[in-house]
Amino acid sequence: MARFARWWAVDYVFAAYWQGRAIVGASHPEKFQTGHLNPVVIIPGIWETWAFMRPLVQRLHDAGHPVFVLTTLGRNGRPVATLAGLASRYIVQHDLRDVLIVAHSKGGLIGKYAMALLDDTGRISGMVAVCTPFEGSRYAPYLLLPSLRAFSPRDATTLLLAENREVNARIVSVYPQFDPHIPGGSELPGAHNVELATGGHFRILADERIIKIVLGQPSERTL
Repeated sequence: MARFARWWAVDYVFAAYWQGRAIVGASHPEKFQTGHLNPVVIIPGIWETWAFMRPLVQRLHDAGHPVFVLTTLGRNGRPVATLAGLASRYIVQHDLRDVLIVAHSKGGLIGKYAMALLDDTGRISGMVAVCTPFEGSRYAPYLLLPSLRAFSPRDATTLLLAENREVNARIVSVYPQFDPHIPGGSELPGAHNVELATGGHFRILADERIIKIVLGQPSERTL
């Protein structure tokens, strides 16, 4: 329990730091749109702007991926279906193909919705989803805000996405041993599931192993 408490504390320090950095570091995302590898589209979690994932954006761009961020998502408070529609239209409007989505938390639900229900022309090749509540969170029904209660295991969108398993084989779901927000974990049936030997919901974004997974390097189930 002491280890879980330590992970939890460090996780929130990381989140607070990068939320602050995101406020002052969210300018000129278009500079990341160059590169010779396949395009990456970043979809952050609820109440996160793309700049919250800026360290990951920078590393992917340095590796040769053109990285695209969706400023139209705002802070990701709207319904998953609405945001997935915005993401899908962005991909089409920018004529992106062989797209890899890299998503955090709610962003993985948005990404899967786009893959399963809106990608009629097959532009999205796959997704790496980090700490995504694919089966919801048992804490969600008790939360005050409707935007958080939407993560209930009984939510209509959660159930719809759970029923659609056709795209799961193209998804890599990465999650820690302990996630304080998703106690049931993020394992997704039929996907390539990677459990990292760490804890937290936010700090995992800075884990070097995430970069290796996104760049397609071999990984074990537990790293």
